[in-house]
Amino acid sequence: MKQSLLLLHGALACEAQVKPLARELSAHYNVHTFSFSGHGGRALQQDGFSMQSFATEVREFVQEQGLPPVHVFGYSMGGYAALAAAAATPGLIRSITTLGTKLDWSPATAALETRMLDLDAMRAKVPQYVAQLEQQHAPTPLPDLLAATATMMRRLGTAPLLTPAVLATLDVPVQVMVGELDKTAGVDASRHFTDHMTHATFEILMNTPHPLERVNPDLLVNRIARFIETAA
Repeated sequence: MKQSLLLLHGALACEAQVKPLARELSAHYNVHTFSFSGHGGRALQQDGFSMQSFATEVREFVQEQGLPPVHVFGYSMGGYAALAAAAATPGLIRSITTLGTKLDWSPATAALETRMLDLDAMRAKVPQYVAQLEQQHAPTPLPDLLAATATMMRRLGTAPLLTPAVLATLDVPVQVMVGELDKTAGVDASRHFTDHMTHATFEILMNTPHPLERVNPDLLVNRIARFIETAA
């Protein structure tokens, strides 16, 4: 019987982001995806748009689908939600692979991240990306999604869910991967937080920046599958 694998997307994206990866992995696993609330056309509710809510959505999806403990791949924000879900609900998740997940949240790092969510600046610098976001998340207005994302980041900066003490309690195998050129997650910060996890491995993907579409897909599939087999 195939093992269950849940793929989780990053911020300002939706499940479509991980569909190419799902197609590659579906030959070997029962692959599942979903879009977090406020993403991909799902309703945005300010009181339900937080990392804690997203971690709850991971738990609810696994339970509502009647899945056994799942293996999870989480890109960026999705990785944080997976780790938070595993910490809050032991036994829910069998293993976690994260890629480009920012773990060093503080008021200062949150301020740096939210600065990049200025819509006028985005329209001037990356108009095609803005058009893509507007289409992908309709009918939710893009300004509303950007504002909610900024609020979520500031909350994480003030009160991170994944402190070193929380990470130390995780009783699940975790594979932390970060691109050598990833300025969002950061190599040094990722390594530092990985050191607090009892059952974690750490790998730097050379010549790789943060965006998922810039990651070697064959390498990523290989790393996910290899880790699932060692964690099974």
